[in-house]
Amino acid sequence: MSLSSAWWKRARDILGERIVSDPSLLDPYGHDESAPEEFRNPPEAVVRPIDEGEVSAVLKLCRDERVPVTVRGAGTGLAAGCVPARGGIVLTTELMNRVMDSDPANLTITVQAGVPLRKLYEEVAKMSLYFPPHPGDEGAHVGGAVAANAGGARAVKYGTVRRFVLGLQVVLAGGEILDLGGKYIKSSTGYHLVDLMIGSEGTLGVITRITLSLLPPVGSVQTLLAPFATLESAIGAVPRVLGTGILPCAVEFIEHSVVLLAERLLNKSWPSHEGAASLMLILDGRNDQDTLAQAEVIGTALEQAGALDVLLTDQKGRQADMLEIRSMLYEAIRPGTAEAFDICVPRSEIASHVGFVHRLEETRGVPIPTYGHAADGNVHSHSLRRSLENGVFGGELPGWREQSASIRHALYEDVVRRGGVISGEHGIGLVKKEYLPMNLGPVHMAVMRSIKKALDPEGILNPGKIFDA
Repeated sequence: MSLSSAWWKRARDILGERIVSDPSLLDPYGHDESAPEEFRNPPEAVVRPIDEGEVSAVLKLCRDERVPVTVRGAGTGLAAGCVPARGGIVLTTELMNRVMDSDPANLTITVQAGVPLRKLYEEVAKMSLYFPPHPGDEGAHVGGAVAANAGGARAVKYGTVRRFVLGLQVVLAGGEILDLGGKYIKSSTGYHLVDLMIGSEGTLGVITRITLSLLPPVGSVQTLLAPFATLESAIGAVPRVLGTGILPCAVEFIEHSVVLLAERLLNKSWPSHEGAASLMLILDGRNDQDTLAQAEVIGTALEQAGALDVLLTDQKGRQADMLEIRSMLYEAIRPGTAEAFDICVPRSEIASHVGFVHRLEETRGVPIPTYGHAADGNVHSHSLRRSLENGVFGGELPGWREQSASIRHALYEDVVRRGGVISGEHGIGLVKKEYLPMNLGPVHMAVMRSIKKALDPEGILNPGKIFDA
């Protein structure tokens, strides 16, 4: 479709010059960080509101003109959730970047949707408080993290972003401004619409403000590294760790072939390459005595589970290097990736699922390096389009496109068999929607469609995402 002259006139009345229309500037708004090239489509225009009033006016205009609206934060997503699949406009929150309220008495902070996570962490630190979720890219916007229900490594102890959202301001498709929740902890007052909006990927409303709950800061953080002979034995050690009664902040499993890629990218070294894979555990507590006591108990459990070694990384600089290598794994492997997966299975199924992934590697002749969050069931496998040997990418694999599609289908079938879901933290967007009915079933899909129809009867909000209209 093309935007009408009436749309342009009203849009300029609302936003003035804060509209991007130069074709040369629209391309960056037509994709996110996801690997597949086919999910790229620039919008016809980009609007840059500064508050909920302007968002409301834009949505009323687009409802009247039947113009699709795709909300975009920083574009760091991995499921093409902010790609304007059906043209129309992109509504970016990049100028909605103010901290609206810092309230240490209630342990809350309220921010506009376009506040980057990096800025959020800085503001929370000024309050001498702590916001545990760390989805990865600190350039991501808070609104986008909420819209995708972002997770990250710390979810095993602290949960996903959902756990910390107390209130939202949402602008509905018709322009109505809806204030949900607040600074209170408990509510049995009506439907819990806050939870409905979290993870809805911009298909039910435009999130404009978020009120987050905060925690007192931890006093000490320690990192343990345990190499294992095989990835399966590393993952198999997790139940023994959790059986100690100590809940780590994070438990990550990492294949050493992937670590080599990140080491070369950052020019930093992983503490041990013994064996095929490592568990990295982050412990936090009141003080060093507390975390060191935790480390002793968990270290014993890891040794009993077959760890080749247990290393306590107590130097802050060394801990920072390890965490940076882990956080950059995707960036390191992306140049050779055909598709990245973020499935989630029950914890007891992780080892069996990873075993299935390795059998796929053998039968398909395609490397599928795997890492993830061992204690919350979130597994990141990468179907490659290039060969990988000793941490170095080689040439392009013949038939990688067909193999990628076949691997995707096989992985998702295995996930469903194990009672898991096809996305643990990245969302559905365009990339995974074909497989959502297989995962959720017809009744679940029908209920979601009815909710979409009720809140967005004209189907203008992020159309084509999660499911087709």
